[in-house]
Amino acid sequence: MLAKQLSVFLENKSGRLNEVTEVLGKAGVNLSAMSIADNSDFGILRCIVSDPEKAKRALEEAYFTVIISDVIGFTCPNTSGALAVVLKYLSERGVFIEYMYSFAAGDVAHVVIRPTDLESCEKILSEKKVDLMAANELYQL
Repeated sequence: MLAKQLSVFLENKSGRLNEVTEVLGKAGVNLSAMSIADNSDFGILRCIVSDPEKAKRALEEAYFTVIISDVIGFTCPNTSGALAVVLKYLSERGVFIEYMYSFAAGDVAHVVIRPTDLESCEKILSEKKVDLMAANELYQL
């Protein structure tokens, strides 16, 4: 169950993240989850939004560089070691995770991953009965 994620390239200067959130707000697009990775020159905002295509258009019209990529979302119990169990399923089968971000809400942890092999990852998680999230579930968190 693949979902679409936006990667927005941001210059490392004050106000750029605010500009992204304003553009998305004016377009009526809700942010469900996000993560920022940076280096000395730029940052990459990775986010799950309510309408990826609409968000991409709005951000590009505001002169942001945006890429849409596929990711996999799943849930696991928000307990010690639960995520380790799921990640072990993948590592034992040679699936490499490029990046991951997550957040917990009560008893449940929501996890977004970008594996190098989406098809194998999805198959393994399904076989192991991991609770995969449909795209619309992620978009509406």
